[in-house]
Amino acid sequence: MPEPVQPSTADLPLTCPFRVAALSANRPTRFRIQPDAEIQGLVAALLGISAVRGLSFEGEIRPRGRRDFDLEGRLAATVVQPCSVTLAPVTTRIEETVNRRYLADYVMPEGDEVEVSEDDSEPLPDVIDAGAVAVEALALALPLYPRAPGAELTEAGFAPPGVAPLSDADLRPFAGLADLRRKMDGDEPAGGTEGDG
Repeated sequence: MPEPVQPSTADLPLTCPFRVAALSANRPTRFRIQPDAEIQGLVAALLGISAVRGLSFEGEIRPRGRRDFDLEGRLAATVVQPCSVTLAPVTTRIEETVNRRYLADYVMPEGDEVEVSEDDSEPLPDVIDAGAVAVEALALALPLYPRAPGAELTEAGFAPPGVAPLSDADLRPFAGLADLRRKMDGDEPAGGTEGDG
């Protein structure tokens, strides 16, 4: 697996960089980020959503041991996304606690598959960019399928001419078991067999 590359802050719409060599080894370094409307518009464009409003990210970078650092912050924003069904605008308020741990002796996990865990550790970079962390955290917190009130998915049926399309119910596992059960219990004649007459 390739080593992670620290993105250039010049490519990001929101930056608040701290050079690690200049961070205090004895006390927290506090930060507060409240970008203006123009920067929030650039963040929205980067994330592919309609709007970002009221974005703020504040917290601190704390020394951990002799060489490592923890970043903890509180992210807040209001985002507007198109509804995944109707494309109507959907407004969502996001409030998240964000934690990152930067380790000088970080070792990349081995193997092709890396287990998903609660561990937010990553290699200690030369620069910790709290703005980049805010954008990443906001991207992770966005609703995947925003839904406007009352919006519902409808079934779409596709089939050749003269053939009845399959419904969702037809494709469900065990869809016909209820009918078969009724036939076996004698509620309906099974296989068209007639009784004694």
